[in-house]
Amino acid sequence: QVQLVESGGGLVQAGGSLRLSCAASGRTFSSYAMGWFRQAPGKEREFVAAIGWKIGSIYYADSVKGRFTISRDNAKNTMYLQMNSLKPEDTAVYYCATESRPWGGSRYYTQQDMAYWGQGTQVTVSS
Repeated sequence: QVQLVESGGGLVQAGGSLRLSCAASGRTFSSYAMGWFRQAPGKEREFVAAIGWKIGSIYYADSVKGRFTISRDNAKNTMYLQMNSLKPEDTAVYYCATESRPWGGSRYYTQQDMAYWGQGTQVTVSS
């Protein structure tokens, strides 16, 4: 049973930083692509970033490129999202997710591409 648990959300002022973590269990973490999504109130869940199983295989949504950094530590079965220069429009519940098939690359993912989801962690950026 694949389980994903996010942590690290909170309240921060505009221009500040937060680091989200996603702890995975239930299968060989290093073989699977992972991704971050977010959902703001009244909006659809949207793709934020993805990291493939290959080292250096990373893809970002344009809205976060240059401000957010996705990474993974396969020894700890954990994925991270370092968020800098936060803006009020980054306010959302952030979810980590992963595919059901291994060897995925870094690309734009839709919700339908992902088989497993965490419970989400709230990020609130005040102006």
